Amino acid sequence: MAKLTMVKAITKALDQELEHDNKVLMFGEDVGKNGGVFRATDGLQAKYGADRVFDTPLAESGIGGLAMGLALQGFRPVPEIQFFGFLFETMDEIAGQIARTGFRTGQTRKMPVTIRSPFGGGTHTPEMHADSLEGLMAQTPGLKVVIPSGPYDAKGLLASSIRSDDPVVFLEHLKLYRSMKEEVPEDPYTLPLDKAVVKREGKDVSIISYGYMLQESLKAADELAKEGIDAEVVDLRTVSPLDEETILSSAKKTGRVVLVQEAQNQAGVMAQVSSVIAEKGILSLDAPIGRVSAPDTVYPFAEAEDDWLPNKEDVFNKAKEIVNY
Repeated sequence: MAKLTMVKAITKALDQELEHDNKVLMFGEDVGKNGGVFRATDGLQAKYGADRVFDTPLAESGIGGLAMGLALQGFRPVPEIQFFGFLFETMDEIAGQIARTGFRTGQTRKMPVTIRSPFGGGTHTPEMHADSLEGLMAQTPGLKVVIPSGPYDAKGLLASSIRSDDPVVFLEHLKLYRSMKEEVPEDPYTLPLDKAVVKREGKDVSIISYGYMLQESLKAADELAKEGIDAEVVDLRTVSPLDEETILSSAKKTGRVVLVQEAQNQAGVMAQVSSVIAEKGILSLDAPIGRVSAPDTVYPFAEAEDDWLPNKEDVFNKAKEIVNY
């Protein structure tokens, strides 16, 4: 198996899904000839033609509306929102239309749309480019929200998303695109969209996270091990719907939990995870649930983002606090 960056794994998944099903279409701002601002669609227009991989005007609402119309006509659209901070321009199409189609039609019409978009901090992007808005999507009934934490997961989860008959919001953390490599099978494969995974086994504390913060959590677990603390690290993979079984199993196993997200604390994904554990596993806990997140402020300008973003030290310190409670 070759070692790939996450962006290369995503390109490979898109390539193989275009080959697998001629109803798959990809479009967005600069995704055609230029291959996308991060080159995730590099070479795909040249291989499959401008009828299947094409550029759109700079109008996110139009991209969302086009995706819905194509899905109703039997296609499998894979639109790209260039940065997820631009979500607000197409919120009605995604949350008000695409997510509700199954309900409105009594499940007689399918909506196989996979909305890809980069997000996340740590790369000093301009304002409105790094915001973590997955909580808005997770609260929207009818959507699956998938956030891979590395190349292997990205390829398998993206293939599953594109093949799903339900709409999926597939979020790709900017800092993961080229910051790490993993072994990724050449042949196509899928991963379940409703299953979290234990990335590191442990017995003293469960650190639950997703996306780039999963990597920070693994680094924190390495540091905790040096102090004799055996941390289990769980990757949600899909933040909506949650895999409650895996979450509760880990919480009950260790009796201590730290929940880590990059997004602001208020109403984030981990608030729901905390609620699940409190409602269904509270008697298994030996300490309060710990949380690590960004402050409840607007995302700062690039000069201040390193101070604003949570990191492995924050996870390490919170885990020690919970273990020593």
